[in-house]
Amino acid sequence: MNGVIGGSTGLAGIAAVIWSSTRGWPPPEQRAVFQPSGVAVFAITAAWLGGTNMVGADTLWLFLIGLPALALGIWVGLKLFGKLDDQAFRRVVLILLLVSGLSLLVLGR
Repeated sequence: MNGVIGGSTGLAGIAAVIWSSTRGWPPPEQRAVFQPSGVAVFAITAAWLGGTNMVGADTLWLFLIGLPALALGIWVGLKLFGKLDDQAFRRVVLILLLVSGLSLLVLGR
């Protein structure tokens, strides 16, 4: 169901997370549901865009540059999963969003 929600709205991540959290499931169950469907939606989208030649060489280069940061984020997430309570997790997410927003303001991008 959440794959349909994410795919139909174009918000594969956040719509599925919100839907899963409203079900009252514990975090491991939520993660087991929305994470694979989100990865599938993003992979299918990337394959579709690549197959229709809508992705240029410059985009592929930027993707390759970002892969180490992606790998680091996955590693940190796997290490921290289950070690933070809900309040601490929300606090970390809000801090990361604040840093991201401030960097957009400061760098002007």
